[in-house]
Amino acid sequence: MSTVQTPKSFGKVAVAMGGNAAEREISLLSGEAVLSALQAQEVNAIKFDTKISDLNELKEMGIDRVFNIMHGRGGEDGQLQGALELLSIPYTGSGVLGSALGMDKLRTKSCWLGAGIPTPKWMELTKESDVEACVTKLGFPVMVKPALEGSSLGMAKADNIEQLREAYKNAATFACEVMAEQWVEGGEYTVAVLADKALPMIRLETPNEFYDYEAKYQANTTQYHCPCGLSSEQEQALQTLSVKAFKVLGGEGWGRVDLMIDETGNPQLLEINTVPGMTDHSLVPMAAKQAGISFNKLVWRILETSFIKVAA
Repeated sequence: MSTVQTPKSFGKVAVAMGGNAAEREISLLSGEAVLSALQAQEVNAIKFDTKISDLNELKEMGIDRVFNIMHGRGGEDGQLQGALELLSIPYTGSGVLGSALGMDKLRTKSCWLGAGIPTPKWMELTKESDVEACVTKLGFPVMVKPALEGSSLGMAKADNIEQLREAYKNAATFACEVMAEQWVEGGEYTVAVLADKALPMIRLETPNEFYDYEAKYQANTTQYHCPCGLSSEQEQALQTLSVKAFKVLGGEGWGRVDLMIDETGNPQLLEINTVPGMTDHSLVPMAAKQAGISFNKLVWRILETSFIKVAA
């Protein structure tokens, strides 16, 4: 249910996109889609690429609020959010803390562990000699991830120690902490969150070894099942768990929670996304459509979340 009735109520909106992160190209695609949707609804919206323009220009341009669609570091990790709060400009999505924790896969794990949220076993890899300890602690297969990247960038599955060493070396090139996570065999699902409520779940199916960058953005072989095929009771329980996991990390406004259901039928939560993709391959618009929310209306509803967070 919309709380803002007229496009003028939003004032002048900057759609923040692009930036310098590894996910820049995806962010630009998402940003252009969001910008078109806002303009189609007569919202006074402009493109704002933070790689090209300085944030201080937002005040000079008379911007009233920011629709943040910057994926990855600089836009999804609390940096942009902190800068906008210093400028007293409201913005969409999670605040500084929720963005920082949600972007950091290692801190996400620690927070979930403390809150009793089920998540696969993991360990941090800080040097090459940690590989031996990882084999002892987690066994094979394992998933290796850079802790501060999204879109599956730098992720690799390792089935033996040679692959684990190679995966660690590759992940370490992303200039952030590296983690290894116990491989979960089972179905992969995602839960979109909009204004603290879960949208219909999606089950992901790919012929690739896992839902990697290619499966997310390039492949035509990825299948998206929505309805997801679970019973309504099971789906509702997982939606409730996902919203709790999102809030435990300080998530606000909108986002996405990724999870697996293992071979014993138990959920294993993987991570959250506080600025999910909004491209033609993206999952949040897909879930919204199943709930009867068009892409344009979804963009409107996300922009409404900027009213929850008005800087002091």
